[in-house]
Amino acid sequence: MKESAKSRAMFALLAGLARPLMNVLMAKKWEGTDKLPAGGFIAAPNHCTEIDPVVVGHMLYNMKRPPHFLAKAGLFKAPVLGTLLRATNQIPVERSTAGANRSLQAARDVVDAGGAIIIYPEGTLTRDPGLWPMKGHTGAARLALQTGIPVVPIAHWGAHEVFPRYAKRFHIFPRKTSRILVGEPVDLSAFAGRPLDRATLTEATDVIMDAITALLATLRGEDPPAERWDPSAHNQAKHGRFMERGAASSAAPDDAPATDPEPGQDGPK
Repeated sequence: MKESAKSRAMFALLAGLARPLMNVLMAKKWEGTDKLPAGGFIAAPNHCTEIDPVVVGHMLYNMKRPPHFLAKAGLFKAPVLGTLLRATNQIPVERSTAGANRSLQAARDVVDAGGAIIIYPEGTLTRDPGLWPMKGHTGAARLALQTGIPVVPIAHWGAHEVFPRYAKRFHIFPRKTSRILVGEPVDLSAFAGRPLDRATLTEATDVIMDAITALLATLRGEDPPAERWDPSAHNQAKHGRFMERGAASSAAPDDAPATDPEPGQDGPK
């Protein structure tokens, strides 16, 4: 699926609006962008603030790789947002088997045309108190193992200082720097030929999350926790917002694009 003239024009319009704003909000330091594959790929970043999709999308677009997100199908019904999602060839994910197959085919079309699909393996903003990557969902690993699409781990740090998790306003001064570090594609060759059962997908997901965490540790200059945060072990929902102290929140779900739907929920089977 090549970018249509309409899609290219819409991306250019959105970039024309977003890039100047992002440049005002924070300085940028992008490293490892030469590791982005020449062909299509899955970009797998960490997720610590609501503006992450714009931060990562900004970098990819500047690298001439228009970003495509797996977005909840319901978002495509929104009057304005839905129009923008459709115009830029974003990928709706649905619960039904037929819908999941359409999502998988759309993702393959994007990759075949050299595009980038952004999937946040954590599925929502991290619950980890220190903002380290938490336990991942298996959607990115499943798509990669089903299709052979390379997974590129990406870590970023600093944008959360401009717009903290669940914040209501931006913190512009003093000026912050958003850093992005792109890693080598994750080696998933050990899983070739194995059945796509829960054990395989969980192991592959752990390999992806380890790669993202290692990159973030490099950016932060710190050691990550010995054990990855598991929301279910702390009585936290795996999706949507939550109160800082771990209590469930009645706030609206975190519906940013690029969530990582699980089989049987919203994603490719």
